[in-house]
Amino acid sequence: MKSKKLYLFASVTAAVLALAVVYTLYTLWLSETERRSHITVGFIYDGDGSTPYTENFMNAAKQLDVTYEDKVTVIERFNVPYDGSVEVLDELVSKGCDLIVTNSYGYGEYVKEFAGSHPDIQFCQATGDNANSGSVVKNYHTFMGAIYQGRYLCGMAAGMKLRQMIDEGVISGNEALVGYVAAYPYAEVISGYTAFFLGVRSQCSSAVLKVKYANSWSSYAAEKRLAEQLINEGCVLISQHSDTVGPAVACENADKPYPVYHVGYNRDMLEVAPMTSLTSCHIDWAPYITAAVKAMLQDKEIEDVVKGSIHGLDAGGGIKEGWVKLLPLNEAICTKEMISAISEAEEDMASGNIHVFKGDYIGVDVDDPSKTYDLNREYIENENASAPSFRYILRDVIVIEEDTDSRKK
Repeated sequence: MKSKKLYLFASVTAAVLALAVVYTLYTLWLSETERRSHITVGFIYDGDGSTPYTENFMNAAKQLDVTYEDKVTVIERFNVPYDGSVEVLDELVSKGCDLIVTNSYGYGEYVKEFAGSHPDIQFCQATGDNANSGSVVKNYHTFMGAIYQGRYLCGMAAGMKLRQMIDEGVISGNEALVGYVAAYPYAEVISGYTAFFLGVRSQCSSAVLKVKYANSWSSYAAEKRLAEQLINEGCVLISQHSDTVGPAVACENADKPYPVYHVGYNRDMLEVAPMTSLTSCHIDWAPYITAAVKAMLQDKEIEDVVKGSIHGLDAGGGIKEGWVKLLPLNEAICTKEMISAISEAEEDMASGNIHVFKGDYIGVDVDDPSKTYDLNREYIENENASAPSFRYILRDVIVIEEDTDSRKK
């Protein structure tokens, strides 16, 4: 009799456990199942398809069609001024948007305030830094790729080319002068050209960097003019954190006894500079945006779905997460050894084996010269946020110069 009771108890226990397992599996399945059948996603851009920066966001929007097909409707608005964004936000809300993505830092203040009045809509601000500061708005998020990683790798490629030019007697070691066309003296830009230059220096220790600011993100005339100035001042290689092909065109057309090589940003520059463009890098916005849409469809928090570094309502990612991409090196002017070395370095970057902001350099704060940072103690970029924070000019090896053209506007 006792054995029958034990058998009955064991059977009931097994059944309960089986039901528990089934319920757990069902719960897990349900958590991964799309609970919404459709959402509408609005995009607000500060430019249009003529600018590579905006084009990268447009490509991410197109990826939604590929990934989610008829489950997502995309609405895009182009060339929206920052101070006119609220009107467009109102329009997108009226069209039933569940998620709104804005692509430029300048929108941040307006979007965050707007989000506070529309708690049922999620707002994702690219390159923003205010999601976790001030009054937190739970439906306002910021995100950005760790682009310094791509810039460092591009810098390595540039440094290898400089070293090749020195070894072949094209230039001397003290002629390894690199020019950089920058948009504004913001931390994002300073972090970028510093990472690029440290990549150059890892391969060519005599290199020096000259920086000129265009004070614009997308002025072809200004960027080309500044690149030409840098070339005339002796720069043998040009890179940029600006949004047109102007610097690449200047390099391709340079009237020098040697090629003036170019490293781009946001797009492949081979079409306009086939004989001088080495490579480029860019942020791929699709991993974040597709994950944000997945979160919306599954009725989850965005930061619970995004794969990357999460800091509150802010998310970032780099080479490892596929947020940052290095475009192919130009095989016409890059040796097989260079291509192989950069490929290995890309793997090292993804593995965390490359420490970018480290070396025997002293950085001077761009706004307060009394503040310095000794890079013998590594500076960890994006440690607490996706937006870049490095804002120091490396003493003696990075020089900031003015636009010398009297005709500038």
